[in-house]
Amino acid sequence: MPVLHTPRRPTRPVAASSAAARAVAALLAAAALCAPAATHPAAAAPVPARPAASGPAARSAPAADAPAPAADDPGWTAGPAAGPAVRPDGVRPYFYLAGAPGTVLEDRLALTNTSDRARTVTLRGADAGDTPEGGPAVRPAREPAGAGAGAGAWFAFGPGATVTVPPRTRAVVPFTVTLPPSAPPGDHPAAVVAAEAGREAAVRVHLRVGGPSLAALTVEDVTVRGRGAATEVAYTLVNRGNTVLAPALSLRARGRFGALPGRPAHALPVELLPGQRVALTEPWPGAPALDRARVTLTATAPGGARASGGADAWFVPWRAAGRTGAGLLLLAAAVGAALYLLRARRTRQDPPAPGRDTPCDGTPARPGPVRAPEHAPEHELTGVPR
Repeated sequence: MPVLHTPRRPTRPVAASSAAARAVAALLAAAALCAPAATHPAAAAPVPARPAASGPAARSAPAADAPAPAADDPGWTAGPAAGPAVRPDGVRPYFYLAGAPGTVLEDRLALTNTSDRARTVTLRGADAGDTPEGGPAVRPAREPAGAGAGAGAWFAFGPGATVTVPPRTRAVVPFTVTLPPSAPPGDHPAAVVAAEAGREAAVRVHLRVGGPSLAALTVEDVTVRGRGAATEVAYTLVNRGNTVLAPALSLRARGRFGALPGRPAHALPVELLPGQRVALTEPWPGAPALDRARVTLTATAPGGARASGGADAWFVPWRAAGRTGAGLLLLAAAVGAALYLLRARRTRQDPPAPGRDTPCDGTPARPGPVRAPEHAPEHELTGVPR
């Protein structure tokens, strides 16, 4: 009986299969190394925080987010001592004293030492006023009071003019204000000034002397400056009364063709003291580009004070006008040149006048001498009429 033999499949060499496996592993390793670090499981895992050290070294180390102490901290403050019937917490932002001429008024100043060392503070009264920009100001200590001294000369601190405040302590210093019998009625701005080591702190004192009060002001020196959206109106407010004024201002304007955009009444960020002059500016973004406008400023204040001032201003876009003028000049020059060329061309084309010789080239001949006709009668000048 014949025996059937099944053919065997050829087997791959072992060495070749192992080499292929090593090549695939190398490719996988290279791909893993080239992958971004953010997608690597080890890189994405959070790093555990290092435990804080204990002991004296850890307690003495400052916190990284702790704010540094302010270098310009004066270490003390000055203000009115707490009083009743002012605010629920008893805090007063300024002093308010009022009385008839010849009256002696009393109040107290609080000095708070917030530092770890004693502070020696010197106190004085001063006249208060306004800076040219409308901010509060006081008379310097080195400036003599003179004959025109104001309410700053009415203050007296007695033995408390120089006070030494212990650390972390608040001291209350009494003072008096003596109103002279001849003091004029109205508001007299003043301040209590505390000074220590070249640093000063002023506390406002609203001082009023009894009698008739007058609220009056004027608007002066109105001028218009700038163009376009940067236009502004400069002016000066003067307090002509004897009371402190908190003015409000409105701006109205009218041009050749009707009313122009202005500004409604709004409070000014100034406190106008009696007799004070303050130079201010008011923005006017609604100024026209080409017009002649009349600008009117109206100032009002509580107590019936009202005043107005105005100025006229031309608004001409000089750049556009310059460009337009240059264009007109160029146009006029072009028209003149065209007329000149046209006239010259017509002169060349016109026929010559009768009785004149015309050259062959067509140019007009110049007039020659006039010849007498051939058959003109001849006359004898014998002196005897014929």
